[in-house]
Amino acid sequence: MLKPMSASTPSGSCPYCPVAAPARVVLESALSRFVIDERYQGALRHSGVIVPVAHRVTVFDLTPAEIADTFELLGRVKAWMDREFAPAGYNVGWNAGAVAGQEVFHAHLHVIPRFGGEPLAGKGIRSLLKSDANRW
Repeated sequence: MLKPMSASTPSGSCPYCPVAAPARVVLESALSRFVIDERYQGALRHSGVIVPVAHRVTVFDLTPAEIADTFELLGRVKAWMDREFAPAGYNVGWNAGAVAGQEVFHAHLHVIPRFGGEPLAGKGIRSLLKSDANRW
């Protein structure tokens, strides 16, 4: 059964409260952190998430200050990834609610570097969603 968008994470089960090994905080600011956890990357090499320090369920629960801080950190994450990995592009996005694909109910902004050699290079986040397989 899919959780409603207002679902909360039971105390002690949130992987970002606090961030623990093998996940690692690569960059942080006053209100947010960029976290890489290879257990969840799959084929998305070098990807990570920006999470608010305070537990917030979805992006819609962030304060204006947390939103501003997240996007300031996103600029720093991109500069770091450009130096470290030299991707050809990026996918950046939020999932809000179980129906939208949110599995961890602590708001997190996916930062996914993309590379020309990938089998799905040129396919964006929406390519599957707008396909005939998703028509209803």
